[in-house]
Amino acid sequence: MSNVMDFKKLVAQYCEVPAEDMTDDMRFREDLGFTSLGFMSFLGELEDTYDVELDQDKALEVTTIGDAIKMMDKLMEE
Repeated sequence: MSNVMDFKKLVAQYCEVPAEDMTDDMRFREDLGFTSLGFMSFLGELEDTYDVELDQDKALEVTTIGDAIKMMDKLMEE
């Protein structure tokens, strides 16, 4: 991913943790407090912001910020 901080700023819009305090091993639900609905809204915004189409089953397997960055890297290579 070209700009990880931009990605983290997007994540920060959905939780109380500032982007600069996020680490790749933080979990969306447990560490950042995402609800199921919040996570689905976040995924939709990812699709819009980065102009990608997420596979819902694979997206639901994402649990950490690092997982999400890896998924986005793969999608943006295609």
